[in-house]
Amino acid sequence: MYFLICIVLWSCVEKNPNKEVEQGILKENKMPLSGDGFNYPIKKEVYVPIYSDIYNKTKDFRFQLTATLSIRNTSPRDSVFIKNVDYYNTSGDFVRGYIQQPIFLKPLESIEYVIEEEDTTGGSGANFLITWGSNTNVKPLFQGVTVGVSGQQGFSFTTEGITVSE
Repeated sequence: MYFLICIVLWSCVEKNPNKEVEQGILKENKMPLSGDGFNYPIKKEVYVPIYSDIYNKTKDFRFQLTATLSIRNTSPRDSVFIKNVDYYNTSGDFVRGYIQQPIFLKPLESIEYVIEEEDTTGGSGANFLITWGSNTNVKPLFQGVTVGVSGQQGFSFTTEGITVSE
């Protein structure tokens, strides 16, 4: 009898669609279908400038920096789904992708990707291109955070992502 009551109560509870996702990777059979396999009512592409090095003193002297891409889900209720996090160099050439399958950020969750100081592949005009989606109108935050130290002097600055396509 107790078992039957539990089954009836469980079937009345509305299922959370975010629970269909395991360990941050969307199950293929649970992904909404479209031409590219990534279909949400809200779908955008964001460009984030990232400075892995900057010019110092002259155009021939570059100062290497550590740069971090920070992606933050600002919604206290809804998930954000990330299709790709791609890194490009100054010439606009693809350097590398950071995820192989779409992932999700649960409400108020953040994720970071670091370009280490020794990594010179991006250059002074490096950038990220991120495709994301959501079932509701959320406003995630996409920022680049750059830090550098020279002797006893340190500095840091941030950049903001801009939407380039919807």
